[in-house]
Amino acid sequence: MSAGRVPSVRGALALLASTQLLLILDTAIVNVALPSVGEDLGSGSAGLSWVANAYLITFGGLLLLGGRTADLLGHRRVFLAGLAVLAAASAAGALAPNAGVLVAARATQGVGAALAAAAAFALLLALFPDGPARHKALGAFAAMGGLGGVLGTVLGGVLTDLLGWRSTFWLNVAAAAVLAVSARSTLPRAPARPRRSTGGRFDLAGALTATGGLGLVAYALVGGGESGWLSARTLGAGGAGLALLAAFAVIETRAAVPLVPPAVLARPALRLANALSALAQMALFPMFFLVSLYLQSVLGHSPLGGGLGLLPLSLVVVAVAPQTGRIIFRLGLTRTTTLGFALLSAGTLWLALALTADGTFFTTVLAPSLLLGLALPLVMVTTNVAATAEAAPEETGLASGLVNTSQQFGSVLGLAVLVAIATTRTDAATAAAQTTGFRAALLVAAAFAAVAALLSVRLRLRLPAPATTPPRRDRAAEHTHGDHVGDHI
Repeated sequence: MSAGRVPSVRGALALLASTQLLLILDTAIVNVALPSVGEDLGSGSAGLSWVANAYLITFGGLLLLGGRTADLLGHRRVFLAGLAVLAAASAAGALAPNAGVLVAARATQGVGAALAAAAAFALLLALFPDGPARHKALGAFAAMGGLGGVLGTVLGGVLTDLLGWRSTFWLNVAAAAVLAVSARSTLPRAPARPRRSTGGRFDLAGALTATGGLGLVAYALVGGGESGWLSARTLGAGGAGLALLAAFAVIETRAAVPLVPPAVLARPALRLANALSALAQMALFPMFFLVSLYLQSVLGHSPLGGGLGLLPLSLVVVAVAPQTGRIIFRLGLTRTTTLGFALLSAGTLWLALALTADGTFFTTVLAPSLLLGLALPLVMVTTNVAATAEAAPEETGLASGLVNTSQQFGSVLGLAVLVAIATTRTDAATAAAQTTGFRAALLVAAAFAAVAALLSVRLRLRLPAPATTPPRRDRAAEHTHGDHVGDHI
């Protein structure tokens, strides 16, 4: 990058949103390829489940540490490191000779994804100060997240059928390499910064207890459905994880430079926003999985057809997400959040009641999925806005790690609970029995969203009003903004 050149803010947003697309896509694309993985590597269902779960555990367990590390070492540097780890682990997965190596590669992918995700979100917060510009940028993130889930399902089916399951991992390698090369010219470099009064100290005890605690809780959640919720393995891992998190809370009150300053967690709006983020994912993430499973196992669609069934929902998300900032300005953050969760609850309830064993996509899934597509960006953008609104520039990585951790654990917990409900209610392999199980799970998801709608009424944040003059309209202003952004990256 030539001296004096200021990277395009729009280009940086496109890069960061594309990273979000890749990380969400990666979760879905491997799930579709799992049956082919099992046939090729001779792995049973238990081994295959850990090909998916290993990624979720390390991803969820390391998000908080990744965000704080990005604050300390530099967001751009950690972002590039995360992409490098993701690419290397994906290559190892593509070459894996057996299921054990593949599980290890997936766990390492989760490490890279956690670093890249936390740093990418922190970079977005630094590029776009709190206000309408940030709301629009968060809308782009929500749109890419919705699109990534569908593209992952579709591409997983296409690539696995045409090129084999290993091609899904090589896609990650190529995408991560393109993003890394683009980042070096698109993201501004961090200027040399004087060492803070912390003396460069790092809260190692807090990092170890937080990461270990979150990882063990994630392990208990994703393994509970397989080994039983009251099994020694589930209770032991969950109890040990909670004990480490309790130790982490004590350590943070005594550490000179805490990983998560207690004053940050003392903010009521931040706590509520993170709880709402978790509840949103507890309803949304399992819904994608259950709808795809219903389309395939009950209505008889192929994996590709199951993925395409979610395409209308994703198109609504892509259309609505960029407008969410305007809706927040007109209605206010609290009303928009409540509206989003009310629509999410209503859409999920409608979907649950519409499911029938002898239905079609058009009579059961299409209409409620369009309402869910309207709700998704509203809840995702508003909860992200609320969770990051009070973050100081030096806390952007921490805020990113907290909200990403809340979302990831909401996804893991929601999927574990709702799949367990669907399985428990399904007492036979018939289409009618499976439909009953899916309906019961979606009714619980609607209840999660309804609880969030009630809690969101308590959200109280005063957001900046839109600027009277559109930002970055003149070249001098853009250079000033670019120099300012570099101070925080």
